[in-house]
Amino acid sequence: MMSALARAEQREIGGVLMARQIEPGIFKVVDFSIDEVSGERAHFVRDHTYHNAFLQAFFERTGRDYETYNYVGEWHSHPRLPILPSITDLESMEELVNGERDISFAVLLVVRSDSPMEFVATSTFHQRGCAPEPVKIRAED
Repeated sequence: MMSALARAEQREIGGVLMARQIEPGIFKVVDFSIDEVSGERAHFVRDHTYHNAFLQAFFERTGRDYETYNYVGEWHSHPRLPILPSITDLESMEELVNGERDISFAVLLVVRSDSPMEFVATSTFHQRGCAPEPVKIRAED
C-alpha cells in the first residue's frame, strides 16, 4: 500500500479490504485492491469493473469460504489532508450499509503517507441503522 501511495503522490487512491474473521467482531485484513487510476486530488470513487475482478479472484483463492474470508470494507488515501473521513466519505459508507446491497456492516480505512517512512491511518465501523464508530487498528510486523 505504501508503494502505491508514493506513486500516487497528490492523487487519492483506494480499493476494497478483504479480511479473515478471527472471531466474531475481530478481523484480520488479508488482502486489498489498489485502484491507482480513478482518483483525483481530493476525490476517489473506485472503478467497479476492476474491483469486481479482484473480488472474484480473491474468492477463488479462498475457496469461496465466505464465513471465514470476505469483504470487510473500503480504503482510500487523503494525501496531505487530515485522515479523518470527510462528510462525503461518511455518506458513502452509510449508503453502502443502509442501501440495497445487503451489506450489514463495513469498515472505512483512511490512510496517508507523506514520506517513505510515514504511514498514518484511521478507521470507522459502519453498521446498518447505527452511527459510525471508531475502530481500533492493530498493526503486525
